[in-house]
Parts: sequence; structure tokens; C-alpha cells
Amino acid sequence: MNSSKHPTSPRLLGRLFGATLVASSLLLSGCSIKQIAIKQLGSALAETGGGAFASEEDLEFAGQAIPFSLKLIESLLAEQPNNPELLQAAAAGFTQYAYVWVQQPADLIEDEDFQEAQRQRERARAFYLRAHEYAVRGLDALQPGTATLLATDPARAVARFGADDVPLLYWSAASLGAAISLGKTEPELVARQNVFAALLERAFALDPDWDAGAVRELMMTFELSRPAGGDEAYTRARDHFQRLVETTDAGRASVFVTFAESASIQRQDRAEFATLLERALAIDPASRPSTRLANLASQQRARWLLGRIDDLFLE
Repeated sequence: MNSSKHPTSPRLLGRLFGATLVASSLLLSGCSIKQIAIKQLGSALAETGGGAFASEEDLEFAGQAIPFSLKLIESLLAEQPNNPELLQAAAAGFTQYAYVWVQQPADLIEDEDFQEAQRQRERARAFYLRAHEYAVRGLDALQPGTATLLATDPARAVARFGADDVPLLYWSAASLGAAISLGKTEPELVARQNVFAALLERAFALDPDWDAGAVRELMMTFELSRPAGGDEAYTRARDHFQRLVETTDAGRASVFVTFAESASIQRQDRAEFATLLERALAIDPASRPSTRLANLASQQRARWLLGRIDDLFLE
């Protein structure tokens, strides 16, 4: 997997900030009431879409607030360590925070400060692995023994999960795939690509269009990263891309940025690359408040990629 390819765009951030005051009060509540309330809050945090973060129009402001929310989730997990919904919220939150506010800024400064960029990528990888650990704990809470079985027989481990478990399958795959992309010099991490593939393929088989195409977008990137994938892999990836454009009404900038970065560079198609990124930039983030933050982050990357076009394509 290529470190410039990230499998997902920011999602599920919406309820983190709005729950912070509630979470803080819960940690001071009576025991039985607290446990019930924490469980209910976990359900709210694990829901998709909407919320204060998803519609935020200032990336920097959101990035400053999210770490506090994530630490509150970890505090709640100290009270209920096997709550799958809290574990899902932690996995989603750390994966997205690592990409948008750690890895992507590292890419933006690489030309000016390579050492600092590498340091930030190490931080991002650590966050991805933390997110993956939370996701696997969530899967293990639903199906005991999953964590152990994933290491020995990933296909058998994931076969026990159904459609309701797609969010945890997705975040476990997305976080591990992102960590592998930043740890290609670590054999033990690279060797877990079969675990990543099993998790993603099971999620895709159960619900390929979950969360407005998040699973399909990750599968699109995975097809292009398969060893010796060739033209068949590219055709499958393009089919996924076309499906995403059709089903999301071309309203998600990440779809165009991901395909441009994954496919157009690989095939050295400069014209397609520029066209796709311009389509991403043409989307008005304000027209869809529920995806505004995700689109702003993707458009930031699109502008950066366009600025590097001469370095990415051979004349």
C-alpha cells in the first residue's frame, strides 16, 4: 500500500464534541446510573452522520477540539472496557484524527521539513494502531476469541460477523491499512496485510455501500494496491469509482481525490488527474453541511496535489 493513499475520508466525527459535557458529568455520577448512561452515550457516539464536527467549517478549530473528545471516550472505556459502541467510536475517531490532522499535515510540509514530516507520520501510525486495537477489541466483545483467531485464520475470524457489524469491520480494516501504508519497512506490520484484506472483504460482502460508500472507496484503493493487479484490478477500481459517483451524486470530494491519487498517478494520466481534482474542488462544502468537514479536508489535499503535479508526472 502507498503511504500517499489513505482509505477513507473523515466520518463519524459528528457526535464527539456534543457529548463531551455529558461524558464529563457521567464520570462523576452514581455507579448504576453511570453505567446505564455510559452505555446510552456509547450508542449515540457510534451513530453515523450529522453533528457539530461534521458540519464544522474550520478545520483547525475542529482539530483542536477532537483530542479532548477522544480522551473522554477513553475515560468512558475505562468504566466499560468491553462496550463495542464506545470501542467503535474510539476506532473511528482516532483513525480520522490521525489522517486529517496528523498524516495530511505531514504530507503538506514534507518538502520544507522532511524530518518533522516523518515524525508526524510516526505519530499518525501510532494513532492508527491504537484505533485498530480498539476496533478489534470491539469485534472481540461481539464474538469472543476474534482477536486470537485474526492472527491465525483471518478468513474464519471475520466469517462470524454479520451486516450489523460492518462499522467495526470497516474501522478495523481502515485503521490497519493506514498503519501498514506508513510502516512498509516493518515486516511484522506488512505481514498483516492478509488481516486487512479479510476484514475489508467481509465488510464489502456484507454491505458495500455502507456509510455513503466508505467501504467501496476503501475497496477501490485496495484493488489498485494489490500486487500484480494489472488491468483487471484497474477495471475493478474504476467500476467502484463510477458506482461511487453515481450513488453519492458526486457530492463527496474524497471520491475524486482518492481515485486521482490512487489510479491516475499509477497510470501516469496527468489529464485525468487534473480533471478529477478540479471536480473535487468544484464541490461546494456549504451545500452539504453533514459532509462539510470531510469535503474541506479532501479539498485541502486536492489543492496540495495539484501544486505537485509536475513532480508526480513524467513529461
